[in-house]
Amino acid sequence: MRFGRALKVAPILLLLLIIFTFVNAKKSGDVTELQIGVKHKPKSCEFQAHKGDRIKVHYRGKLTDGTVFDSSFERGDPIEFELGSGQVIKGWDQGLLGMCVGEKRKLKIPAKLGYGDHGSPPKIPGGATLIFETELVAVNGKPSSGGDTNTSEDEL
Repeated sequence: MRFGRALKVAPILLLLLIIFTFVNAKKSGDVTELQIGVKHKPKSCEFQAHKGDRIKVHYRGKLTDGTVFDSSFERGDPIEFELGSGQVIKGWDQGLLGMCVGEKRKLKIPAKLGYGDHGSPPKIPGGATLIFETELVAVNGKPSSGGDTNTSEDEL
């Protein structure tokens, strides 16, 4: 008789397990590791970003649902900081290394390299994967001299 009761309870437990799994599943756009996509690379790399360099970067930050939470492009004012010194989120300190002036990259940054479990309220929820479209404007005050460029359409 107990065996029959267990057979009746098992489907309910299975259903609850499935519901719990779906509720706690990450959104499809979330990532667990930093992803770097080169969108545009200058033909020649006059100045490259290294740890300790003072760099200027234009950026557009989005959530995985496409919501833009910040953009220097619209303000016309790139951010300036020392690369690799912890002045920005870890995903930037890692994702912008080796970038050439004039290069454009798309960074998909997991929460652990962004704002973590707490987020940055009110615009960035806890646990959020961040997507940044970036363009390196200058390294140590030296902008690109222009010239021919190569474009890459590597998708993340």
